[in-house]
Amino acid sequence: MKLKHIIEAQQFDRPWMVNELFPLVDEMEEIVEKGGSNILAGKEMISLFYESSTRTRGSFEIAMHKLGGKVPFSTENAKEFTKAVVGETLEDTIMVFNCYRPHVIVLRYHEEGGAKRAAEVSHVPIINAGDGGGQHPTQALLDLYTINKKLGRIDDISIAMVGDLARGRTVRSLAYLLGKFSDIKIYFISPEVLKMRSDIKDYLDRHKVKWTEEYNDLRIVAPKVDIIYQTRTQTERPDLSVDRTALVQRYDTKRGFYNVNQKVVSLMKKDAIIMHPLPKVDEIAPEVDKDPRAVYLTTQVASGLFVRMALLIIILI
Repeated sequence: MKLKHIIEAQQFDRPWMVNELFPLVDEMEEIVEKGGSNILAGKEMISLFYESSTRTRGSFEIAMHKLGGKVPFSTENAKEFTKAVVGETLEDTIMVFNCYRPHVIVLRYHEEGGAKRAAEVSHVPIINAGDGGGQHPTQALLDLYTINKKLGRIDDISIAMVGDLARGRTVRSLAYLLGKFSDIKIYFISPEVLKMRSDIKDYLDRHKVKWTEEYNDLRIVAPKVDIIYQTRTQTERPDLSVDRTALVQRYDTKRGFYNVNQKVVSLMKKDAIIMHPLPKVDEIAPEVDKDPRAVYLTTQVASGLFVRMALLIIILI
């Protein structure tokens, strides 16, 4: 399976992920342990971010460096000096950077559909590093890899997706990928105003994935699942009416329970895991970080580097 662009989770099939991507990711971990490689020597990546980023931008740029490539231009302030200031369109910006002859552009855009728009005018491969409330396909791939590494399987798992499911692009992309596996059960746990959008539910129905919104208390679901995938409230996606209502609902324990604390952890299976795409705020209690089942600051983050190294090789070689 040859990739031109990486735009959305739906473009990946199960055989490619399990038989091609995951073994290459394992190789990337070995390369990092040995001090890196020059396999991408002579290749150049532009890192074009219209929103701030620490982990995604950092891991892509470090991935390029560890494979011997270069990042001659990198910014997370593209929004400030393009459309917001002078009115330049995303399409024009992408066409300009194409003229500088990079080998790949990693793009984070603040509006849903931005990566697809960029790919339509780019001769250079575009990697979607997150587009508004739309998708984050490389995060979903690293999440899936983490699940497989920690649980030893992806089929026959149950997962609780918790928090801002309406605007959280990571849970959307992960749901798309889980739809390609068997015997999956998804519990959507969120305040009413932050429920998962209907397009994901329709997709899961078409792929015969069991899902439910029956519960609004994570304490009830915690003993049932193999994975708790927690997310923060996306207050940077401005909708003040949603934000105010969401924050009230999320922290009003009379309406529901959506945070991970020691009580929730005590109810979990011994071999279950807690994931979070980061950054986290206060939706996971600090003491939970020390629990061995919490993988969001260890295996999940490390997998981001290895997965993005593998994707750069697939795109560029």
